[in-house]
Amino acid sequence: MIDKNAKIAVLAGGMSSEAEVSMRSGKGCYEALKRLGYKNAELVVVDENIAQKLKGFDIAYNALHGKYGEDGCIQGLLEILKIPYTGCGVMASSVCMNKEYTKRILSTCKDIPLIKSVFVRKGDDVREMTKNLNYPLITKPVCEGSSFGMTKVNTPDELEKAYEDAIKYNDDVLIEEYLVGIAATVGVIGDGADRQVTEILEMRPKHEWYDYECKYTKGMTEFVLPAEISDEMTKRVKEIALKAFEIAGCSGVSRVDFHIVGDIPYVLEINTSPGMTETSDLPAQANAMGIDYDNLVQLILNSAGLNK
Repeated sequence: MIDKNAKIAVLAGGMSSEAEVSMRSGKGCYEALKRLGYKNAELVVVDENIAQKLKGFDIAYNALHGKYGEDGCIQGLLEILKIPYTGCGVMASSVCMNKEYTKRILSTCKDIPLIKSVFVRKGDDVREMTKNLNYPLITKPVCEGSSFGMTKVNTPDELEKAYEDAIKYNDDVLIEEYLVGIAATVGVIGDGADRQVTEILEMRPKHEWYDYECKYTKGMTEFVLPAEISDEMTKRVKEIALKAFEIAGCSGVSRVDFHIVGDIPYVLEINTSPGMTETSDLPAQANAMGIDYDNLVQLILNSAGLNK
């Protein structure tokens, strides 16, 4: 159990396109820690001076999202500073931030279904690279969250513009076949014998797919919890989520996103620093298990450590 007198830095903001969402997550976690009795918790806004700002802290609670906060960078700094931190370690954070490398790691397990896709680097002939994919497609920057830079592509004539939009965020782009199905997500919390897999949350966005507005605007998505899928599919999705978590080397907390098409639960990606805002998925999933927001924050805090 974490000492109530520990000086805890709740890391929020950061230098990614998801800074605003991170501030909302961080504020929520900070307020929960205060309610839990951690009187020395502080909300620390991350910038290029973060190493200096962290002097004197005992633990870092990572509420960062995106580049520098979810990709192994802040984790590596905290390892060097020897400040125990929540969530995944350097390797898992780095791998899972990159959608292509996540798929490569997960593809080593034949039991994890993955949507057909291609990996396009800046300078590649995007039309040539995608010639064996079936339209429609979805273009994704490989290292962005919150659906930034994502576009649905219905015809080859739309591909170039969608690709250009994606490389505004990353030089590398993942292009997948767009399949109609059920958007769902599963949280994995804790380590070892205390690890728990959450209820499956089904998302029914008002837009054609689960974009930024649908993720962070109240009323733009209908959330079905637990997901309206068969008991057999529920069991299979949870098993695959746990397997993906373990194969990717995750620890502490992560959220595995799925796209269920017919009887196939495809894994889309693994989020190693799930959102903790009032509209985020993980708090809702935990609540469905009888774990309220404050206790979820406590469970994540319990995962703080080094050398993960």
